[in-house]
Amino acid sequence: MDTKGRLVAGSHNRNEFVLINADEIARVTSVKELSGQICQICGDEIEISLDGEPFVACNECAFPVCRPCYEYERREGNQACPQCKTRYKRIKGCPRVEGDEEEDGADDLENEFDIASQDRRDPHHIAAVMLSARLNINRGSQPHVSGISTPAEFDAASVATEIPLLTYGEEHALIVPPFMSCGKRVHPMPVPDPSLTLPPRPMDPKKDLADYGYGTVAWKERMEDWKRKQNEKLQVVKHEGYNRDEFEDPDLPVMDEGRQPLSRKLPIPSSKINPYRLIILLRLVVLVLFFHYRILHPVNDAYVLWLLSVICEIWFAVSWILDQFPKWCPIERETYLDRLSLRYEKEGKPSDLASVDIFVSTVDPLKEPPLITANTVLSILSVDYPVDKVACYVSDDGAAMLTFEALSETSEFARKWVPFCKKFSIEPRAPEWYFSQKVDYLRDKVDPAFVRERRAMKREYEEFKVRINGLVSTAQKVPEEGWTMQDGTPWPGNNIRDHPGMIQVFLGHDGVRDIEGNELPRLIYVSREKRPGFDHHKKAGAMNALVRVSAIISNAPFLLNVDCDHYINNSKALREAMCFMMDPISGKKICYVQFPQRFDGIDRHDRYSNRNVVFFDINMKGLDGIQGPIYVGTGCVFRRQALYGYDAPVKKKPPRRTCNCLPKWCCCCCCRSKKKNKKSKSNDNKKNKEVTKQIYALENIEEGIEGIDNEKSSLMPQIKFEKKFGQSPVFIASTLMEDGGVPKGATTASLLKEAIHVISCGYEDKTDWGKEVGWIYGSVTEDILTGFKMHCHGWRSVYCIPKRPAFKGSAPINLSDRLHQVLRWALGSVEIFLSRHCPIWYGYGCGLKPLERFSYIASVVYPLTSIPLLIYCTLPAVCLLTGKFIVPEISNYASLLFMSLFVVIAVTSILEMQWGGVGIHDWWRNEQFWVIGGVSSHLFALFQGLLKVLAGVNTNFTVTSKGGDDGEFSELYLFKWTSLLIPPMTLLIINVIGVIVGVSDAISNGYDSWGPLFGRLFFAIWVIVHLYPFLKGLMGKQDRLPTIIVVWSILLASILSLLWARVNPFVSKGDIVLEVCGLDCD
Repeated sequence: MDTKGRLVAGSHNRNEFVLINADEIARVTSVKELSGQICQICGDEIEISLDGEPFVACNECAFPVCRPCYEYERREGNQACPQCKTRYKRIKGCPRVEGDEEEDGADDLENEFDIASQDRRDPHHIAAVMLSARLNINRGSQPHVSGISTPAEFDAASVATEIPLLTYGEEHALIVPPFMSCGKRVHPMPVPDPSLTLPPRPMDPKKDLADYGYGTVAWKERMEDWKRKQNEKLQVVKHEGYNRDEFEDPDLPVMDEGRQPLSRKLPIPSSKINPYRLIILLRLVVLVLFFHYRILHPVNDAYVLWLLSVICEIWFAVSWILDQFPKWCPIERETYLDRLSLRYEKEGKPSDLASVDIFVSTVDPLKEPPLITANTVLSILSVDYPVDKVACYVSDDGAAMLTFEALSETSEFARKWVPFCKKFSIEPRAPEWYFSQKVDYLRDKVDPAFVRERRAMKREYEEFKVRINGLVSTAQKVPEEGWTMQDGTPWPGNNIRDHPGMIQVFLGHDGVRDIEGNELPRLIYVSREKRPGFDHHKKAGAMNALVRVSAIISNAPFLLNVDCDHYINNSKALREAMCFMMDPISGKKICYVQFPQRFDGIDRHDRYSNRNVVFFDINMKGLDGIQGPIYVGTGCVFRRQALYGYDAPVKKKPPRRTCNCLPKWCCCCCCRSKKKNKKSKSNDNKKNKEVTKQIYALENIEEGIEGIDNEKSSLMPQIKFEKKFGQSPVFIASTLMEDGGVPKGATTASLLKEAIHVISCGYEDKTDWGKEVGWIYGSVTEDILTGFKMHCHGWRSVYCIPKRPAFKGSAPINLSDRLHQVLRWALGSVEIFLSRHCPIWYGYGCGLKPLERFSYIASVVYPLTSIPLLIYCTLPAVCLLTGKFIVPEISNYASLLFMSLFVVIAVTSILEMQWGGVGIHDWWRNEQFWVIGGVSSHLFALFQGLLKVLAGVNTNFTVTSKGGDDGEFSELYLFKWTSLLIPPMTLLIINVIGVIVGVSDAISNGYDSWGPLFGRLFFAIWVIVHLYPFLKGLMGKQDRLPTIIVVWSILLASILSLLWARVNPFVSKGDIVLEVCGLDCD
């Protein structure tokens, strides 16, 4: 799409559309330069007829109205011209309405009625016609009112060009492809009915075989041609609508590498997984015995403490079950990139790899530095993938001119950086991280030109950084009149809450190539329209806008979304994903491929468990063995059709074999089971009222509803599509194209207008966007909800862990930012828990598996654990201060039970670390931060979620900082005061006080008091050890002490003094005993 380097801005609702030329001085071009007449009702282009004249609706005044508005006015309105009030007459190619029978003129039977044919139900046929109706490509076809039906001459033309003919003299033989064998015959050829059996050809054994064509030169040529085609099949098997039967071609060798799977599952060895499962079952038995003992042995003198502890322990057990059983069948996967290339990249021919649209989302360039975003974009543009198959879309939801200018600089630097990366195959391909590697970059590099070009490229990158940093410093102070562009035009996004939609194509249009003359991937800047009074749905709304824009411009069948701080660390990451998505056997049922999150810039000890290794290397592997991992918000490759809310394709089961040797009672049982199955199917059909089938099921929609006249029946599909996807025929047509792609010959003006239309702020009103289509609204963590809806539709996901991490990002490494990040995640889970999409009660009777449901329930109820955890961490201090305990005097049986519980917990963790490949350090950091986050962020998220859902009080989350400039790990010691620090600090203080008081009391009371003290001290020290990273976060650097610590130290000393005086441990607990000293005082 060529926009000549100009920024496109506009608003569909306000009928505004301008092209701002930032290169030439003060030139603003309206859309009238690029297109013809404009409809005065909807603002769309008026199509051109066969003779080159614009469509005229009213013959009296020629008031400019497009065909869709004309047909809508005749069908739903007063059937009169808005200007002269003359009744509209029926135009050839349009359906009849009431009152047309009295008009004279020739009938137009081929467009007047919707005569269905098999080829019209073909989704590609439907998509082509809808696109031609909107973009006016096929001038010879007049679109039907529904936008789907076509005239007969279009059908004949399409069939004539697609079906090959064999010619023998003057006779013609029609070859019908296999996919058309069940359809009606649409081409008038003298072909016998294929359903009839052909008589065998008589052959005289006395004659030579050459008389029948065998053994002749022509026969040998046909045989050579057949062998050549078979060899081509061996080299590459095209991915075009394969099912299992087509893939298992008996003519091809079974073990040929070109036909082998592109990936395989690697189950965990039985020597590791079987003991793990055995320990899980043993732990369940021990838990049952433990609760049996705890409930039947209450503590009468501390009944409240005992009751609270038992309730907390029951909740912990339920949470453990929800978290543990989804890890019952963990698996790993292995990909074969060489087989992918052998199958889809044939030497000497264009690549058959599928196109990928990559989304990068950013909001505030001051919190998400443009240099980090630029590195992410550069790593995308230099990915190891065909350049014509990659398009990068950057969503600027803050409409910041700083982001726009930074992308302009990035596109210029990419012309030098991309060829350098591909020439020397460097990794990673984000320049900031490549040049900061502390490795020998000369290893395995024998090209003498590499050192010279690397030094030159590093100088270029340093200059690029200076320019970006200059833009950032300039943007710190906003002018009073707002920002202006180079040509003096005011920046359209000066008001971030009220601005038009903006689109800029930086790379990918004609004439822009790298310094070596090679083509570059597309780079497109998008800022959706924002107006007051509209709910824009934050990141989820921005992602849905990118889905629609990309469908208009490139329409790749697969999408990859990354955060602005997550760069591509492995240039073959897209190929890794395609090994699953393009697999001809299992790929059709995969909705997304999730990659683990890996991070740079984290300290060696990972104090706040930023790597989250336990979740990504243990939990996600377990989910991959069920129905697939959950979506974590970034580093995920989607199938576009799955985002559109379609159900996963259902594999047809082969018919069962019948046998007459079964007894009658077996037949009766079988009949009963069949009747039950029919009833269950009918109930499922009643539940699923909405049409959410895959493209191949769209033919059911087109048939309409029986009992309604033919015209209204033809209107049903378009109405359903508009209700689901919005009122953009171009976008609706793109949803029908399963393999993606845009129509050839589409005008730039039409595509740009549609792109502006689909990012308008009111486009999603009264549609299924955010409900059933795209990223789902209703939670700040839209990732969990979106993946959950896909799994409910029967899709499965895949977890891919390449040897070299596919993506790397930056994480907030100081305590305050980390807690705020966890707060946002927990708040999103609470919102899902209190919504109708809660996995506890949503999605039954669909494709979601039970253990997968367990994992989703665990992911939304974990903030509720904050209250039992807070109580349980407070109980040790209360027991030490009061002298009470939550457990009665322990017998031998109780001691054995408690020891068994601790042993099975430890063994379960050890076996998990063994098969998951997780170190004990990472596991322990995860346990520590589970307590820190549970008593702080999760607790606040629970109350904020209740206030938001029940009282309507909204709480805004802050975007976590993505980078620092004060040296390595400088932010680790940065202290930011926040209310989230109060609960863990309070727990830490009261437990320390409890330990001091308990030990002092034991010293004063003698040897007998030490035995009961050990149980209380164990739980108190357990809390303190888990909160130790929090204490280090408060202390900051070792060479300085923050003022807040001094204040808390004074407060702590005062509290200890008061408690010491109140407890008075050196006084005996009993009555004062008076003894006679024996001295004569007189």
